[in-house]
Amino acid sequence: MSDLSQSMSASVSGMKSQAARLRLVSENIANTDTPGYRRKTAAFENIWQAGQKTGDVKLGDVKLSQMALERVYDPSHPMADETGHYDGSNVDLVVEIADAREAQRSYEANLRMFDQARQMSSSLRELLRR
Repeated sequence: MSDLSQSMSASVSGMKSQAARLRLVSENIANTDTPGYRRKTAAFENIWQAGQKTGDVKLGDVKLSQMALERVYDPSHPMADETGHYDGSNVDLVVEIADAREAQRSYEANLRMFDQARQMSSSLRELLRR
């Protein structure tokens, strides 16, 4: 595989991984007020082929945060215990918004890298035609 093809492949895998990460962040934000919801996280993993790193990445297994759930006082809530508390979610909107911005910017950086490699490949073909 040529260097340009490898860089384009790495960019595509990065964009796919960041899109999957953004879906997780979106789920977390959507469930901020869901009682008992635990924040979902996933780490990036290198892709190996024939015992060597390919330069591509993927989003690893989804894990649930083990942070303590927020205790919410609302005696009128159907899930409230005898003290009037129930377990809320452990999603922090500030963290989720920061993760979303980071994923978006990383996606855009991979998109620019893909576009640059595509332009270089096109320019190379033009040079070879002459």
